[in-house]
Amino acid sequence: MHTCGTLYVVATPIGNLGDITQRALEVLRSTDLVAAEDTRHSGQLLTRLGIQARFVALHEHNEQQVGARLVADMRAGKNVALVTDAGTPAISDPGTWLVAAAHAAGITVVPVPGASAVVCALSAAGVDAPHWLFYGFLPARSSARRHALAALASLPYVLVFYEAPHRILDCVTDLAETLGGTRRVTLARELTKLFESIHSLPLGEAQDWLEADPNRQKGEFVLIVEGAPAADADEDAVRLRDALAVLLEELPVKQAAQLAAKLTGLKKNAAYELALQMRDASAGHQ
Repeated sequence: MHTCGTLYVVATPIGNLGDITQRALEVLRSTDLVAAEDTRHSGQLLTRLGIQARFVALHEHNEQQVGARLVADMRAGKNVALVTDAGTPAISDPGTWLVAAAHAAGITVVPVPGASAVVCALSAAGVDAPHWLFYGFLPARSSARRHALAALASLPYVLVFYEAPHRILDCVTDLAETLGGTRRVTLARELTKLFESIHSLPLGEAQDWLEADPNRQKGEFVLIVEGAPAADADEDAVRLRDALAVLLEELPVKQAAQLAAKLTGLKKNAAYELALQMRDASAGHQ
């Protein structure tokens, strides 16, 4: 009976070569093919680790075409190791399509865990983050980036982003203007490398801090941003009541409630129910 090969999803170091795991070394030495985001980069890495491998380029522009061939190879019995330039494949990196296709073809997918920039940054940031949202890379264009951030602005979770050095200044500017300058951000840069730095400060001060030393803008970034403060239910009720008190003097209940909801950002149903209560209470006093 013919046996399919295995797809190994192998994490590689994000900087320091010492972070390669023993298991990753064993898999990379024994596998038939290594599917790599950049074969030259991964070739240099494996050469430095003393490993010879047969490479296949698998990146965002050819993943489905090459991935289909790799699935056929695995169905024929070959073992494939999937790696990216650094860290864990399929986490803001190519590989997701190949992994899904392997599952669909009944091929066993085996994760070989190791370095991940997002987990590395969170562990050393000193941020209390029992709940966090990993967004990955924000859109490159400022308008699209601000639109994406606006959708995240009210979430109470710590927000984690990746950013490239040539966009870091524009990114922190948009973060401060969209989320507010008082939230704290941790800028984790060049993790596990020679010039690694981890620095926390209010978002409103991030641009000046980066511009104070051009070296601070170099390298790949992980940005960890404080979540939105928990809404105070009493404060929300006071804001809604104050808005309705003015609007009900001039408008019918339904219109007053709709406008109050827009002004406060609260739900229309809550505004309408409170407006009815306030109208009835006012009528009772007349």
